[in-house]
Order: sequence, then structure tokens, then C-alpha cells
Amino acid sequence: MNSHRTSHKTVFLLLSLLLPLAAGATVRSWSGDVSVEVVAPDGRVFSQYPTHGPQRRNVYRNYLLAYAGADYGIRVRNNTGRHIGVVVAVDGRNIVSGHKSHLASGERMYVLDPYQQATFEGWRTSRNQVNRFYFTESEDSYAGTFGDRSAMGVIALAVYRERYVEQRRRELSERFNRPAPAKEDAKRAPRSAQESADALSQPGTGFGEETRSPVRLVRFRPEARAASRYFIKYEWRQTLCAKGVIRCGEPANRFWPDSADDWAGSGDYAPYPPEQVY
Repeated sequence: MNSHRTSHKTVFLLLSLLLPLAAGATVRSWSGDVSVEVVAPDGRVFSQYPTHGPQRRNVYRNYLLAYAGADYGIRVRNNTGRHIGVVVAVDGRNIVSGHKSHLASGERMYVLDPYQQATFEGWRTSRNQVNRFYFTESEDSYAGTFGDRSAMGVIALAVYRERYVEQRRRELSERFNRPAPAKEDAKRAPRSAQESADALSQPGTGFGEETRSPVRLVRFRPEARAASRYFIKYEWRQTLCAKGVIRCGEPANRFWPDSADDWAGSGDYAPYPPEQVY
């Protein structure tokens, strides 16, 4: 049976090797079953903004300010005292299987232990590696290569609580059946940040550089219905300005530039202090 169509009654899912908490306090969005942040490789948190209008119970929605060309990860913390499964989709594609996602309980997902945290950094291509997420134009996105624009620019999560069964943590021996992509695709370079910013097209998430990210397979039986769902709509700054989500016409943030090209700084060294005048 095709793995992404496996019934939720017998579904076998992934357990991420959980990452340690980042040093210092973090700002988390929402206060439901999980906390969700979008973070840069150095741990900085991308800004999120609340949406307006009617809200549904256990459904959380935010806007996020995206930076063209920037790598990012999705940091999720389990706020509950029980095991949970998290289906994660970026631009409408499941980040583990790559298939079109409906956030269903039968899809591939990551499993988190009580009160633990993990950062999902990219599209999973094997048991030991992922290809990094980065913000780019929709034409350059991973979903775009499949001709799928049905959920472009959205990071979506569905949280499933575990059914209580015996031997919850029995490890499995089978491996992924999905072959790794061709190397030329894996090494595809993202478009320049300026090129993306100038285009003002809808943002998407690219298929970036390979990075090591080992996981192990476990047995997990989710409840039939999701306990909560989270949606983050990421947009370029100009779009959020036009929507009135953020205030514009103000000086740029000197610690968080709009262009990823500026993140590394000018490369200059610190100057000597000016001479004292007596």
C-alpha cells in the first residue's frame, strides 16, 4: 500500500531527533497544543502578525514577514503532557513525503514527546537528510515544480493526539520508498534576494541545499481528527504594507534587513575609536 494513503489506524510515522532548546527566551506564537515559530538558521525569529476577522475554534492564523532568499526552519514545541503527531505542509506539500497535503491523519508526520521541541529545516529526502527551506518566488518553489499553486505561501500544521495503545514506541525496520531527487535538483541555487524582491510575485519555498537531519521510524496511532490547526501566511514586506498588516514608511530595521544579501553585513572590521580632541 502506498505510504501516503495508509489508514490512520495503521499509519507508521516519523520521530524527529529532537533539538535542544535555543539559548535564552523565545517568543512563541499562540498557546494551544503547540507553539510554532519560523526561525532563521542562527535562531532569530521571523516576525508574525495577527490576522483579523472571524476565528474558528482551535484554528490559528498569522501573517509572517518573509525575506527573499533567506533559509528558514519551522520550530514546534509540544505544550502538552502526551505524545503528539504533527503533519506539516509548506505551500500545500507534505514536508516529509512531498505529496499534496490535506493535513490528514493518514499522512506522514513527525512525532514529538511531551513538552519537547524540534526544528524542521527542509524537505525530507531520506532518513538522514533534508533539503533546506528558503523563501523565493513562487516560480522557483518546490510546489511550483509540481504545478501546484493551491496553497502557495502558507506554512500549515495539524496536531494529532495519540490514541493510547500498547508498545507505542516499537521501532520499525522499513525505510523510505521514495527515491532521493537527482543531484542537480538538490544543488539548485536559490535566486538572488534582489531578483525576488524586485519581482513582487507571490512568495514560495524553494528546495535548497542538503543538510544532515537523521530521524527514526516509530509506531504511532493518531486520533481521527486534528486537535488543532495552525496556518502562517508568509508575504513579502511590500504585500504586508499594502494589506495594512504592518506599518510602512518607517526606517528599516537595522537588525533585520529586508534583503538576505545584507544579513552577513558589509564585511568590514570594527573601526578604531576616533581620536580624542583636547
